Amino acid sequence: MIDQVFALGGELTVRRLGYGTAQLTGPGYWGPRGDARDAVAVLRRAVARGVTLIDTADNYGPSLAEELVAEALRPGPPGVVVATKGGVVRTSERAWHVDGRPERLRAMCEASLRRLRRDTIDLYQLHRLDPAVPLAEQLGALQELRAEGKIRHIGLDTVTAEQLSAALELADIASVQNRYHLLDRSSEPLLKLCEARGIAFLPWFPLGNGALTADPVCASVAAAHGATPGQVALAWLLHHSPVLCPTPGTGSLAHLEENLDAAALRLAPEELSRLDALGA
Repeated sequence: MIDQVFALGGELTVRRLGYGTAQLTGPGYWGPRGDARDAVAVLRRAVARGVTLIDTADNYGPSLAEELVAEALRPGPPGVVVATKGGVVRTSERAWHVDGRPERLRAMCEASLRRLRRDTIDLYQLHRLDPAVPLAEQLGALQELRAEGKIRHIGLDTVTAEQLSAALELADIASVQNRYHLLDRSSEPLLKLCEARGIAFLPWFPLGNGALTADPVCASVAAAHGATPGQVALAWLLHHSPVLCPTPGTGSLAHLEENLDAAALRLAPEELSRLDALGA
């Protein structure tokens, strides 16, 4: 039996299958996707279905996704953990740059607090490491914010196992986010390190950005369960490692229901072996 929950940072218990907000914004994560009321309805339905981990970022929109989260969670259902990210500056649909200077990270975090209407951000993730700024300075800024009670836990996005090891020498790291799914296991060494250290791994593009729907093995396993390939892909993640906490995003209520139903899918050892082989 797979464990459906994970203790983020050792103390924030969340359901492992969460919800990501990127798809609530327009193409390229720029501008609105549609009517804000529809986005708020999706977020509220996710929480009603038991989602307790919501992942967002200041540059989704930009700013828009955080504002939608704040509106949907008002007045604040207990037990919902909100994760956001900072460190990337968007200037257009296709233009962005990394900025890890301590003063900019502080300004970004405080702006996220205002948009989210919160006193503390449960999980604040460095969206990218800035190669122009020493890692100790970037993490030092986040540690200062944590000491001030503005963030509870620190996470990293798009790192190698070696970079995570270096970061752990400087700060407590509660989570990482990297691309990882059935057909892309390039971050397997990072996953193993997360398992050893009890660090949550939030895989982005957990559904392979649509690529998994065409895979015949995935489709065959799905047919045997009366499920969809996407549900099989999410269920495989939940079976594969106890630290994997996928947060698939969607702007559709029907797709949300489909994704969340994946938590109930139980894959047989033979099916898991066939799916594991896809990453060879």
